Amino acid sequence: MIILFITFMLIGWAVQSKLKSKFKHYAAIPLANGMSGKQVAEKMLADHNISKVRVISTPGKLTDHYNPKDMTVNLSPEVYEGRSISAAAIAAHECGHAVQHATTYKWLQMRSKLVPVVSISSKMLNFIFLAGMFGMGILHMFTMDMVIIAVIFFQAMITIFSVITLPVEYDASYRAVVWLEHAGVVQADELEGANDALKWAARTYLVSAIAAVTYLAYYVMMFMGNRN
Repeated sequence: MIILFITFMLIGWAVQSKLKSKFKHYAAIPLANGMSGKQVAEKMLADHNISKVRVISTPGKLTDHYNPKDMTVNLSPEVYEGRSISAAAIAAHECGHAVQHATTYKWLQMRSKLVPVVSISSKMLNFIFLAGMFGMGILHMFTMDMVIIAVIFFQAMITIFSVITLPVEYDASYRAVVWLEHAGVVQADELEGANDALKWAARTYLVSAIAAVTYLAYYVMMFMGNRN
């Protein structure tokens, strides 16, 4: 298990490093039209006839996200004020989620419903692992099979969420790239850069999903082995 954890930690670190490198590279290349991330986002929303979603600035770096609860596209200062390929790509991607919400994209709806379940599952897994590491007596109330079954259940919830996240993120990037091209917001070379940056962003979710599936398979095999 430790080897698996370290392996995926290293892979995740490598992909994240590559992603940051890509965004840093494209953040240094200004858009020919001079539009800011905020302007790109507002134009994409307007082009899709979405008037109830606000584009706001949120503190931090790479903190960009779409919040379906208050219907806001939250852009980090670097993206909100930026006038680069990276800013345009990220702004359009987050607006892609807003378009998914407006069109009741089923995978986004499913992921949203799973958020509270995944939050509880993550906390329970952390509690079980900490209890096991520090020998907390509460686990002695249950058999090993019961503990493993609980771990499998919570990990299954996390795995389902991670897998469902893939179509959500890839679709948002696809919508972003298609719109950037058709709206004439970026030139051909800029579009290539935006697409490249978004592909690396999607790979971070792919690594997470593969890791989640692998951990789940490991726990299931542990359960089967424990019964033999």
